[in-house]
Amino acid sequence: MRTGVILPGGSAGEQLEQAVLAEEAGWDGVFVWEAAYGIDAWTLLGAMAARTKRIKLGTLLTPLPWRRPWKVASQVATLDQLSNGRAILTVGLGAVVGDLPRTGDETDLRRRAELLDEGIDLIRTLLAGRSEHRGANFTFECDLDDQVRVAQPVQDPVPIWVVGVWPRPRSMRRVLACDGVVPQYDVGDREGTPDDLRAMRAWLDQHGARPDLDVVAEGETPRDDPVAAAAVVEPWADAGCTWWLETRWELPHHVPERIHEIRERIAAGPPPVRSPVRRVAAQR
Repeated sequence: MRTGVILPGGSAGEQLEQAVLAEEAGWDGVFVWEAAYGIDAWTLLGAMAARTKRIKLGTLLTPLPWRRPWKVASQVATLDQLSNGRAILTVGLGAVVGDLPRTGDETDLRRRAELLDEGIDLIRTLLAGRSEHRGANFTFECDLDDQVRVAQPVQDPVPIWVVGVWPRPRSMRRVLACDGVVPQYDVGDREGTPDDLRAMRAWLDQHGARPDLDVVAEGETPRDDPVAAAAVVEPWADAGCTWWLETRWELPHHVPERIHEIRERIAAGPPPVRSPVRRVAAQR
């Protein structure tokens, strides 16, 4: 299992330094969120690419129905070139919440789902070097083949992760077209569990998901208690997650307490995750 950090906010400089610290502390990835207005995610990720050498860099998430897919594809390809193949794009419907800026963007759920599905297809087309797409929502044609060729990413393909709501069939079918899933669980009043994740993975396997599909779990672990941190993460690793992403969402964005807390957690390093094989051996 790989480990990453979702940066909760702060100035561009603060987040850049957090990414450098994350690489030094042994984390495997750094992810930033895209706001309608705020610190630009892709400019920030480009700066991170120039200051780091190893960690994966990506969004979590890009609300694709509210973006132009060809622009997102350009940003992904640019980041992948600058980072020498370390970009990850995470897409979703976008959250319609009370503090969403009033921009006139589409808020209907069904309509956003249509835009998301076709947007993924269009981004795949462009990143694969093809310059033509005609769909129900988007048309893209480019006569400058050299322009498309020069903008190709290092990775083939760049991983595209998508939010998938289990057990909703349409949402799960969308996962089948992608390289990774950030699960949400529609399981009534309770929180999702590793058993829910096992059921989701079984459904995806039965319906043709790629065998190396990345599956993300996210949450909080203590920085000063490795045993307790491992106890949080290991059940998700055993259930089939390939990434643990550390979050700090309990405080409002950008407040000093939140920035200080995530920096301290980053500096302490990722939670230790032992494989099931090593755990069995240790118990003998």
